[in-house]
Amino acid sequence: MSDVAAIERLVVKHAELKKEIAKIIVGQDEVIEQILLSIYSGGHSLLIGVPGLAKTLMVNTIAQALGLEFKRIQFTPDLMPSDILGSEVLDQNRNFKFIKGPIFSNIILADEINRTPPKTQAALLEAMQERAVTIAGHQHKLDLPYFVLATQNPIEQEGTYPLPEAQLDRFMFAIELKYPSIAEEIQVVKNTTADRKQVINPLFNAQDIIDIQDLVRRVPVAGNVVEYTVKLVNSTRPNLDSASDYVKQYLDWGAGPRASQNLILAAKANAAVHGKFSPDIEDVHAVVKGILRHRIIKNYKAEAEGISEEDIIDRLL
Repeated sequence: MSDVAAIERLVVKHAELKKEIAKIIVGQDEVIEQILLSIYSGGHSLLIGVPGLAKTLMVNTIAQALGLEFKRIQFTPDLMPSDILGSEVLDQNRNFKFIKGPIFSNIILADEINRTPPKTQAALLEAMQERAVTIAGHQHKLDLPYFVLATQNPIEQEGTYPLPEAQLDRFMFAIELKYPSIAEEIQVVKNTTADRKQVINPLFNAQDIIDIQDLVRRVPVAGNVVEYTVKLVNSTRPNLDSASDYVKQYLDWGAGPRASQNLILAAKANAAVHGKFSPDIEDVHAVVKGILRHRIIKNYKAEAEGISEEDIIDRLL
């Protein structure tokens, strides 16, 4: 199949997929779109939202519709790296045998990732970056496609271990979940308190997702779009002579080169699902907030004046 035909097929399948997910999940279109773009690009996502916004249900539904294996890990202060990676045990013949942990799945929901100590957070980091885990000196490859979706509760910060910047940078998207509208909430209540059961049909399989990820990487990008993207990311860095007074005034730290890479990949995926054969600057703008939100670090002045990351990104655009 040619790339043109593959993109046309992706447009149809993507629309079907969103319809399938909408059987269970009401609203949250932007959130679902960003999660899917992240999967198509081979990245990971961080979901930031208060409890009760159906984060687990959403990820489970997406995994079912994609035909992928899904596991949920509830992160707690006493969780050890071996609890998620697996461990070696002695079998009856006194040989060491590796028992796989829950990390061996296609889609991992790392629930409340900031509740667990840095040692366990770091164990997840290797899996995210290398698509492999090392136990007792042996490297075990993870099944592809592999996607981590971590959640973070923005309210309760007592007894939490905030993710370090280097680890936040590994997440392609940081996605904010907001409360549903009144009409959406009425629909949610009707759906969840009736005895109707919706069945989610898998529309893809693991190989289909790998093929889409390869297709996204093959999408060509014009030089001016790459240049615009790199200059945009560059403009977030307050320590550069070229930085604007606004950035120097409100930011402590800007986004690194991984932001530029992820912006281009996500723009390619966004173009592909909308039937375009090459991304333009509009596609970069469509994904920029999810990709820069967690990579720019505000200073005290921005906090005191109530300026959000979105306000800063809007100003840069």
